[in-house]
Amino acid sequence: MNLMQLVPITAKFKFLKYKLLARVISSLLVVGSIGLIVFKGLNFGIDFTGGIAVEIVKTEGMTVSSLRQQLDSLNPEVQSIGEGKTVSIRLQGSPDEEEEMARLKEMKVILGEGIEYRSVDVVGPKVGGELIERGVYALFFALLAIAFYIWIRFDTIFALGALVALLHDVIITIGFFVLINLEFNLTAVAAILTIAGYSVNDTVVVYDRVRENMRKFRKKEFKDLLDLSLNETFSRTILTSLTTFLAVIALVVFGGNVLASFSYALLFGVIVGTYSSVYIAVPMLRQ
Repeated sequence: MNLMQLVPITAKFKFLKYKLLARVISSLLVVGSIGLIVFKGLNFGIDFTGGIAVEIVKTEGMTVSSLRQQLDSLNPEVQSIGEGKTVSIRLQGSPDEEEEMARLKEMKVILGEGIEYRSVDVVGPKVGGELIERGVYALFFALLAIAFYIWIRFDTIFALGALVALLHDVIITIGFFVLINLEFNLTAVAAILTIAGYSVNDTVVVYDRVRENMRKFRKKEFKDLLDLSLNETFSRTILTSLTTFLAVIALVVFGGNVLASFSYALLFGVIVGTYSSVYIAVPMLRQ
């Protein structure tokens, strides 16, 4: 067997046989994700909330607990990152931008001399609010543009299937952020847009084969035609997902705290995007 053909093109998996089960699972995941978002809420990063985020290199005798005690008056969030050699210090945003700079200066005074700062980020509350608004707009218009592209290239029902699959992926991925308390920042928005692009790429490949088979097999029952199309493209789907998955694992392992939101979201999104292409986008063509 050709090593590049993991699944034979002659395979006869009955994908649509499980479409109702898939819809139940997807519905539960979407409802659960919405519930998490509404009742628990996202762990917004300083990109959106405003505040101060500092990373410093640990010195001898420095511990997370000692830093918390030192900076107790500033009510910090302190955690060890990067194999324990670096410490992240985060101060929640205040309503005054001048006060932000004063707090940063106070923190540096408390920490004293000889501290190596890896990064220092200060975001005012006004800027944070604007970034949330722009992030929402970016997601909305990206999904709209993708649906419009599918509609122009294929047909209305195809566009609807792609849009439902994309919304499914986005909502569940955001729910994943809430579930594992992953920081939601601009990097996370970039990850969600990447997932949407990846998912629609998979969907377009299958839709192309469906359209091609609709011309070739005019008398074939539509359910069987969809299963045939999925089987013919399944090897390509698995190979694409597997190679992307391996690349993202490298990001998870070596990317560190800076890329955590992007890499973990993408790792999860590859799985969800592959699933939605097969069990959400295509079955939507046959109601």
